[in-house]
Amino acid sequence: MAAFDPDFLVDLFAPFARVTVRRMFSGYGVYREGRVFAWALTEGIFLKTDEETAGAFDAAGLAIFVYRTKDGARSVGSYRRMPDSCFDDEGELRHWAGLAWQAALRAPVKAGKGLRRP
Repeated sequence: MAAFDPDFLVDLFAPFARVTVRRMFSGYGVYREGRVFAWALTEGIFLKTDEETAGAFDAAGLAIFVYRTKDGARSVGSYRRMPDSCFDDEGELRHWAGLAWQAALRAPVKAGKGLRRP
């Protein structure tokens, strides 16, 4: 079961942008203009990163998303934990979600997938 309600996520990200939420994995993908920039999972909320933004996430000590499989732990380096300050500070949310959005815009669209519209 997901730790976050879709309506909560829409409200949380409202200061940043109009978002849509779709079911994925053990939670939800958070989308803006058809591109996913955040995951809301039972483990927490994770924001998209890339080579240009990873340094900011590293400097803030924000962990890489790690999930468990029967064969051990696996990491997804392109998603980092969202800072707790984003839950209470709209400026912080806009900053970190903005970095995630820029990383999502730079990410190539996978062949045959295209952008999904809500």
